[in-house]
Amino acid sequence: MGNGRGFLGSGVGWPVRCDATGAVVTADYEAAVGQAVWIILATSKGERPMRPDFGCGIHDLVFEPMGPGTAGRIGSAVRDALLRYEPRIDVRDVRVSPGSEPGLLLIDLDYEVRATNNAFNLVYPFYLDGGAR
Repeated sequence: MGNGRGFLGSGVGWPVRCDATGAVVTADYEAAVGQAVWIILATSKGERPMRPDFGCGIHDLVFEPMGPGTAGRIGSAVRDALLRYEPRIDVRDVRVSPGSEPGLLLIDLDYEVRATNNAFNLVYPFYLDGGAR
């Protein structure tokens, strides 16, 4: 494929589900990349026995108080995880801001898919247990 999309690939969609015909739903190209980014952010380190280092360090911060220091550490953990585990993207910006509920932080991620130069945005909700106090 001359448009670079072949490198992006396709695979089982996340969350895993079947369509009306009973076939497993797949994700292709940029959708597959976006789902991979979500999986990296949603996985805590040590969660996968065969890949104990895989995942994002934000889950180690769940009991930290809500504040600028915690937000900065979350942003760094997101950048580090994506740099290590998702080579198909360039992270352009990570912003962490309070959400509408106590303890909710919104991780606003801007990234570009390298093969196509298409820009995307993903907002990942993350709850701090210590932020609700």
